[in-house]
Amino acid sequence: MGTRKRQRAEIHKEERRQRYVAVLRNCPLSPRKTRKVADLIRGKDVDTALAWMKHSPQVAARFIHKVLLSAIANWQVKNEGARLEDAALYVKVITVDAGRSIKRARPAAMGSSKPYKKRSNHITVELGSAELEPEELPAESESVKPQEVTEESEKN
Repeated sequence: MGTRKRQRAEIHKEERRQRYVAVLRNCPLSPRKTRKVADLIRGKDVDTALAWMKHSPQVAARFIHKVLLSAIANWQVKNEGARLEDAALYVKVITVDAGRSIKRARPAAMGSSKPYKKRSNHITVELGSAELEPEELPAESESVKPQEVTEESEKN
């Protein structure tokens, strides 16, 4: 293997060590219903997300709660000896993708049938640590500067 390939492989390995991901495949709910619940916790800290999923009445919340717990367990395996409270974990990415669809038929009027699909989805949760990833947090110097008013902008 060449030098550049070896260096790139080492960089790729290091990136994988810093990712904390859990995936649930073929969850027996439609992706549309699951995305509504997933949008609630995107970008939130882990404690808040767990509390919301535990007390949410939607069925999708139970599945997302399990995946979130699995992602936390994956973080603990990769960071032995580190405390969960000190890590400041948050839900970095949560995606809900369409899974397989099972085609079924429902009886209809006059002896006919109507087709429908039983949908499923794949839920992926990636956690991030605010302590370990300071480059993703907004810097103080990047604050929004007010626009200067010029004569041309006043005319428009």
